[in-house]
Formats: sequence, C-alpha cells, structure tokens
Amino acid sequence: MIRALPVHAGTLRWGSYERAIQRWEVILERRPPYPTIPANSGRTRLAPAIVEWMMGLPLGWVTDLDLPRTAQHRALGNGVVPQQASYALTMLLADLRAARQEVVA
Repeated sequence: MIRALPVHAGTLRWGSYERAIQRWEVILERRPPYPTIPANSGRTRLAPAIVEWMMGLPLGWVTDLDLPRTAQHRALGNGVVPQQASYALTMLLADLRAARQEVVA
C-alpha cells in the first residue's frame, strides 16, 4: 500500500503515472513541482524542477544555480540518477569481487 502525502490545494492529476508519482513522493518525502512553465510563445514547456525531482536530486541541486533554463536541462540531461549510479557500482563491485576470487582460486 502506498502512503500518499496529504492532499493539498492545487493537486495535479498525473493520469497513468499517478501511482509512480505517489511512490516517488513518499521516497523523496516531498511533492513534485509543477511539471511545466510558460514559454514566451504562450505555450508551456517542461520545467527543469520536475526533471530534478524525477531524478531524485536534492531540491535546488541544479535549479538554484544561476543558469538559463536550457543550461539547466542540459546539466540534468547529462547528469546521473544517484540511485542508478549506486546500483551500477554495486553490480560492478560484485563482478570485481567474483573476478578476484577466480584469480585467487
């Protein structure tokens, strides 16, 4: 069972992503930021803050830097999701340990 955070005014509907968003809210212990920001054209575009949140980065890790929106997206796009990096290192270290045991044996 997912422990959802208390509902607040302005709660967004995430459609088929609702359960995943709720799980990530609980893990991060913070709500997602609004996913879009207004563009000069009057349309909307992806907000860097939602990308930062989805990657599990600390609040403001990239978005508090004095960078244009495009540079923030570039930094986030070239970044590493900490949980994935941790898992990859765990797997690599396990392979390294196994290889060392084969050499010793």
